[in-house]
Amino acid sequence: MVSSISFLMCSPDHYDVDYVINPWMEGNIHRSSRELAVEQWHGLYGILKSMAVVDLVPPAKGWPDMVFTANAGLVLGNNVVLSRFFHKERQGEEPHFKAWFEAQGYSVYELPKELPFEGAGDALLDREGRWLWAGYGFRSELDSHPYLAKWLDIEVLSLRLIDSRFYHLDTCFCPLSGGYLLYYPDAFDSYSNRVIEMRVSAEKRIAIEEVDAVNFACNAVNIGSTVVVNKVGSSLKKRLIDAGFEVIETPLTEFLKAGGAAKCLTLRVTEPVLEDVHASSPVESRIVQMAGHLLDAGIMNQALDLIIENGGSFQVLNFQLGEQRQSTSIAEVRVSAPSHDVMEEIMSQLIDLGAVPPPEETCDTNIEVCTQAGVAPDDFYVTTIYPTEVRVACEWLKVQNQRMDGAVVIAHSTDGDFAYCKLLRDLEVGDRVIVGV
Repeated sequence: MVSSISFLMCSPDHYDVDYVINPWMEGNIHRSSRELAVEQWHGLYGILKSMAVVDLVPPAKGWPDMVFTANAGLVLGNNVVLSRFFHKERQGEEPHFKAWFEAQGYSVYELPKELPFEGAGDALLDREGRWLWAGYGFRSELDSHPYLAKWLDIEVLSLRLIDSRFYHLDTCFCPLSGGYLLYYPDAFDSYSNRVIEMRVSAEKRIAIEEVDAVNFACNAVNIGSTVVVNKVGSSLKKRLIDAGFEVIETPLTEFLKAGGAAKCLTLRVTEPVLEDVHASSPVESRIVQMAGHLLDAGIMNQALDLIIENGGSFQVLNFQLGEQRQSTSIAEVRVSAPSHDVMEEIMSQLIDLGAVPPPEETCDTNIEVCTQAGVAPDDFYVTTIYPTEVRVACEWLKVQNQRMDGAVVIAHSTDGDFAYCKLLRDLEVGDRVIVGV
């Protein structure tokens, strides 16, 4: 047994398919065998128990999906980001998991109630601990990713899911030891596949076909050189063995009826923290305003659809409906994108639909000069991991060298003004620092 590795599981005492919140549940309501589910769960439990410590959270009556503990939250070191379930059918699980984490002494972080995030089902650590892969598109919101980066102090790479059968990242994506990656490329948009290919070399990528994907081959538990999985085809099994892995298949067909398998039934609660890894997230957000006949002309739907189709997400912050047919409506929308390039593409299309910055964003930021080395002016703006832009001389400047807990300094070059982050201890007399934001 590898005692340094621990998992959290929940016995299937109350497990059943009671509702439909993913495509796998269609046609399977109350068609799961409790007896067989218990047998299959104990099969997985026994395998993991022989290799690691397995803790159990007590099952709560009325919450049949609590057995899928991967969705309890995301653990790194002594910190856990608690899940905010997208569907009301699972939201009642949250206090039970919170109580367990607090009882174990974890520091629990909770996202805003309106910001869905479904734990380690949608956030998977690179097995070397170098970064966090985070999914969005069905259950978790892109805007949750900067919170993960900040609270867990880790780089977050955002991946957009586009096939509703693979509604959680862990249903189609499994980081393995040694830098390997088991994944189903067709579950992701083209931008996300490029992100994957840029981070994982070709010889380490084990891309699978649909026949294995629908058997949840990627929904596997990896412990060292062992991969525990529901079922894999002979060809995929050989590829894994050739890569140095032992493959253990254990049937979990009763849980597939609810859209889960081995990984969904477990949460790894011992994830080591690397000291040289720090917070970073390329997620970028902007607010735009739209005015006109937004509903009857279909402009609002067009705008929201193009945001999603281009890999972004949105939140309607304010909507004022025109009182009469000839009246115009006004909407303010927060737009988020996984990178600056994606944001620029989305914004160019939104501008074509008439989107503009809100009026209050037209003011320049305030600047004060440092009078003492290593000391920032009063009320200086403290930087975060979020990509930031500042308005100087009627021009938006993207802040360079983005990092947490620094100051934004405005400098001048032959190409004009530019903005960059600077640690407080590095501030010099004469530095022009953003204040009053």
